[in-house]
Amino acid sequence: MTRLHLHLLSDSTGETLEMIAKAALSQFDDADVVRHFWPMVRSQAHLDRIIGDIAANPGLVVYTMVSHDIRRALEDRCRTLGLPAVPALDAVIDSLEAALGQEAKGRPGRQHTLDAAYFARVEAIQFTIAHDDGVAWEDWEEADIVLAGVSRTSKTPTSIYLANRGFKVANIPIVVESPPPGLLYDLKRPLVVGLTTAPERLIQVRRNRLLTLNQSPDTAYVDNDRVGAELQFARRMFADNGWPVIDVTRRSIEETAAAIINLIKERQMGHDNQSGAKPI
Repeated sequence: MTRLHLHLLSDSTGETLEMIAKAALSQFDDADVVRHFWPMVRSQAHLDRIIGDIAANPGLVVYTMVSHDIRRALEDRCRTLGLPAVPALDAVIDSLEAALGQEAKGRPGRQHTLDAAYFARVEAIQFTIAHDDGVAWEDWEEADIVLAGVSRTSKTPTSIYLANRGFKVANIPIVVESPPPGLLYDLKRPLVVGLTTAPERLIQVRRNRLLTLNQSPDTAYVDNDRVGAELQFARRMFADNGWPVIDVTRRSIEETAAAIINLIKERQMGHDNQSGAKPI
């Protein structure tokens, strides 16, 4: 298999470019790709230093930069080296300019402006970290979302992902021997969502966790009957309270979060998503 060097250049944090590259590469199985990430490229001197590495590791160059001078210099250098240079956002921006009837501002990092939405996202992340794993349950009414599920159903990573989207999230592990605080059943503001998974998948994830911690994988934590009883207990709780349920067995964190955000949007549109406990 041919190895590809993929050079990603951005005049800002490069977060958008990384996401584009990740999404595109996911369409190729077992691709041997070495990614070279170059954020905050805003000067000719900085570009000159990067070109040396690109020349030493020729491949595909993908960039998001708004400075015409630096763009032109990069394109000229790549042309000299015989390498393709792809402007990742140009087609979308050109189409938006035509549709909106105005020119793009052309300022790097505009999506990272320190506006009210930015500080709201920071607040959401701080809230979510402080309310992980059932901690500070007295504040749950301030949350936008409360995730409930047995151990290792991706509650924490899903919470953090949602927090980065601006949602205040709390999560609570469902433990048969330790019922959650009564406040959970009386919440009005947050959307309570139950997370569940297939028993076989849960046992596999838990075994891997124990091995990572150098602990014996032969405990009640991964016992077939015990795990089945935990999941049944959680599902009964979700159904009794009419909470929507998401099966995370074959879902990525991003897909689970997207499903939860859709539930939030439907709720905001006036639909009663808290009734019926219909699995997703």
